[in-house]
Amino acid sequence: MAFSADELRVLRRALAIALHPTPLSDEDVQDCLRLAGSVDEAVGEAGRLRAFLLADLARYRNALPGSAAGYLELLQDALAAGYDPRPDDLAALRALRGGPLAAALLERCQVLAERSVRARLAGRSAGSAAPGPRSRLLALPGGRAAARESERPATPAAPSGPRKPGDRPMPKPSEVFPPRRRPAPPPSEERAAG
Repeated sequence: MAFSADELRVLRRALAIALHPTPLSDEDVQDCLRLAGSVDEAVGEAGRLRAFLLADLARYRNALPGSAAGYLELLQDALAAGYDPRPDDLAALRALRGGPLAAALLERCQVLAERSVRARLAGRSAGSAAPGPRSRLLALPGGRAAARESERPATPAAPSGPRKPGDRPMPKPSEVFPPRRRPAPPPSEERAAG
């Protein structure tokens, strides 16, 4: 993002005011608001340009192998703009790796994809200070996994942790939904007459 000389002057003044708070004149406030509007507009335009670039990249990827030259060029531009390659990109590059440019891009994309996955995993683990116990991975219903699960004896669920004095245990369904009462049989006509 590039600033004009006037925008840089306003930015310097705003930073100086942030470091040494003083009352602002109306002109300073208006200049800061205009600068903020310009920055917001530039960020929005960059987002639209990125969306267009990614849509164009997807179109070229879908038209492979005929669009290989255009796809490789667009992928280089996208990578330079901070794009994380997707599995579709890696698959397309594997199909095109006969060319030197595609082979080099494949190697670069594999490194970037691995770095991205590691960063996401590190972000997840940093988000939870104390990791809880690992739960078992279960397969979808049906198949051999379901048959094995039915053969295992059921184990009672362990308490999640020490209970506090004010904590109530999870209510049973019979406590939440009392049993239905059967409707009383309609009075017979003999009783009504007698």
